[in-house]
Amino acid sequence: MDNSTAALLQEYMCSRDEAVRNEIVLKNLGLVRSCAMAMRNMYIKYGDVDDVVNEGVIALMEAIESFDPDKGAKFETYASLKIRGAIIDFIRRQDWIPRSVRKFARDLDNATGSLYNQYNRVPTTAELSEFMDIPEDKLLRSMAEASTTVTLSFEELLYEDNFEEHHAIGEGSDASLLREECRRVIAEAIESLKEKERQVITLYYFKNMKYSDIAKALGISESRVCQINTKATLALKAMLEPYIKGGNRS
Repeated sequence: MDNSTAALLQEYMCSRDEAVRNEIVLKNLGLVRSCAMAMRNMYIKYGDVDDVVNEGVIALMEAIESFDPDKGAKFETYASLKIRGAIIDFIRRQDWIPRSVRKFARDLDNATGSLYNQYNRVPTTAELSEFMDIPEDKLLRSMAEASTTVTLSFEELLYEDNFEEHHAIGEGSDASLLREECRRVIAEAIESLKEKERQVITLYYFKNMKYSDIAKALGISESRVCQINTKATLALKAMLEPYIKGGNRS
């Protein structure tokens, strides 16, 4: 948090002056837009970026109202979590995705989790096909259609209250160690993916690229990118869920 934002937050906590709050909002609009752009693959076919940014601004204003510097968290970290959570809620409320696709995504998630626990590794497409009793070609087509739903579910896992409470914490030595542990666990999970899956996840989450741009970069179809993203995201969810929910901390 830059000194000007910190000073403005301190001033606003004392005065509750709307003009000061608006200045904080203006200084952090870039954070809102960054979150909206990072998540655009989940809504770009259905909604407008400006609508999502508007939701993010509302969340930013709520973050300003509820931010407590005594808890040790950085304002940017706290606000980012609130903004991303609000965007997830907004996408959910729009109900853009057909019920059949949502059901398939849930079934696929459950199948991936069950097989991961059974084999202690990410299941193959053939194993998923057999487990779900779906022909492999139909499974792949459905995986492409379910990419948005699966990604949204993964984002919900990352930004649910439990994760925010236990991982978006202060700046002391314990907090630094916990952040490093988070990074290590996530890095190890990504490293365990197959090469093409790692590439898609890296370009999607760390380069904030659209599916169409990822397809061009990797020389594959956009549908294939969606398939890979679905499988990789479910694999990461299966690997990270116990850690995020506090079950298997190492």
